[in-house]
Amino acid sequence: MSSENENQKSMSIIVTKGTLDWAYPPFILATTAAAMDVKVSLFFTFYGLQLLKKDLSHLQISTLGNPAMEMPMMGMHMTMPNMMSMLPGVDAMASKMMRNLIKKKGVASIDELREAAIESEIQMIGCQMTLDLFEMDKGDLIDGIELGGAATYMENALKSDINLYI
Repeated sequence: MSSENENQKSMSIIVTKGTLDWAYPPFILATTAAAMDVKVSLFFTFYGLQLLKKDLSHLQISTLGNPAMEMPMMGMHMTMPNMMSMLPGVDAMASKMMRNLIKKKGVASIDELREAAIESEIQMIGCQMTLDLFEMDKGDLIDGIELGGAATYMENALKSDINLYI
């Protein structure tokens, strides 16, 4: 290993959320860091493991417990009352609105960001315990990921300059 690689900064992120809105922070931070020559490791556990599924079309926004959620509508910002999340179809509607806004504003999709992470050689580790716990099949996940557990995450985290929990 060259001295340049020995001095390379590193970042480890635990990804625990599997909703459309919570998928953005880990992928944006990881790909940005990788572009800045930071070695990045993403550890997907519990609901975050959803982000490693081959098909991401199921990702939705959860309006429940998200009082800061505002959407630009009709020239103003509409706040979504928390009680709205009780109504059937509200999460699906909010998710569709968010996807339309993402497309309209030219923001990369989660699929595109995940592909950028792969191209940037970001290490992506799926939690084996979560896979077993939720009776998921590794075949449902994208190719090229590793499976590991808490010890795998800790190996990376102990060597990392930056550790984030998202």
